[in-house]
Amino acid sequence: MKKEETYNEPITDREEPAANEGCPADGDAAHVNMADDSADAPDTVADDAQPDPAAAVAEWQDKFLRLQAEFDNYRKRTLKEKMELVATGGRDVLLEMLPVRDDVQRAVAAMEKSDDVEALRAGVTLIAQKFTEALRRKGVTEIECRDKEFDADLCEAVAKFAAGEDKKGKVIDVVQTGYMLGEKVLRFAKVVVGE
Repeated sequence: MKKEETYNEPITDREEPAANEGCPADGDAAHVNMADDSADAPDTVADDAQPDPAAAVAEWQDKFLRLQAEFDNYRKRTLKEKMELVATGGRDVLLEMLPVRDDVQRAVAAMEKSDDVEALRAGVTLIAQKFTEALRRKGVTEIECRDKEFDADLCEAVAKFAAGEDKKGKVIDVVQTGYMLGEKVLRFAKVVVGE
């Protein structure tokens, strides 16, 4: 039978190197066994590996307190920004509406002085167009639903009217115009539906 080789067996037939072999530094220096030195030296690695528990606890408490203070500052700052946003959120919309209000005031003053109905009608039409354009710039569009199928996602039926078979389920009249802000309904259109 063949003897199995194991890695943990002690080496018995080992030859010692010559005095100058294996030591590149100095030929006369004695060959030093590293295992013997390590047995005599104090175990300093083990002492350095375990820090003082009180210092570690103090360090983690300091980190925790700093993190807590940072979060509290962040929370206060975002709360203040939200309050400012709510307070001044409609500012840009109101700035768009002020020129339209100025035009309405001028139209009212012109109505008191003038009897020319056509000129007044043209002026009011221009103001309405300006107002519609200001809303459009802010993303507000009118819901077009007249003569279309009734859509409950965009319209609110306020009445039904007998209009014949061809108008059944369609919007016959718009009582109040509806508006969209982007892709979301700002105000539902109030409509009369045919039955």
